[in-house]
Amino acid sequence: MAAHRPWRSAIAVQTAPSTALALLDHQVETLLRLGYPALADQSEADFTARLEPLRTVAARLDPLPDAAPGHAPLVLVVTAAVVDPERTVPLLRLAPRGTRPGVVDRNHGPEGLTPYRPIEPVVLPAPDAYLLLDVDRGEEFCGVRPEEALPVVLGRGRTPLTVEEGVAVVTHAPGLLEKNRCFMLSGSRRGDRRVPAMWISERAPKLGWCWDGNPHSWLGVASAGSRRA
Repeated sequence: MAAHRPWRSAIAVQTAPSTALALLDHQVETLLRLGYPALADQSEADFTARLEPLRTVAARLDPLPDAAPGHAPLVLVVTAAVVDPERTVPLLRLAPRGTRPGVVDRNHGPEGLTPYRPIEPVVLPAPDAYLLLDVDRGEEFCGVRPEEALPVVLGRGRTPLTVEEGVAVVTHAPGLLEKNRCFMLSGSRRGDRRVPAMWISERAPKLGWCWDGNPHSWLGVASAGSRRA
């Protein structure tokens, strides 16, 4: 007999992710399909139980704005405390039918993504998982130096995305990563001038980095309106 899966039962009630709760259920189902519980060394039941409190949060969020081009109203973020992003980037695919696995750029160095930490203005609401709201890939900042774009983002009361948030966005809203419309993750830094970024290389998502002072015509600066947990 198949194991009972409460998240999948909830999804069966709503055939389209038209509400915050249904959208969250859909995204949890995506993580189950991708094998996140095994990557977290947890049973599927324990993994979903860890996310269960977010259903209460999502139920209070409606109505959500419609998803406009380059935007996502809600994204479920699972942090590195649960699953190492080095292991989840290879699960990324380009929309709509990409087949090549995502890649972590080798130029991050032998320590990989480990040295990256949220910058001081970025406050994460929970150590394990939370909701990212009103995501914008920030294409208006294409051709702008990241060091110049960041104060503008913060001045609007918005928050730049971290490495884990960038991975989550491409996991749940892969259409936001497009040719010539890729994005920096200025919410994570490693104590130097490197800014992590999501872009496309050899028809696959790539998590690389660029210098803080270098503008790129195809890299914006992604941001969100808030985080909730």
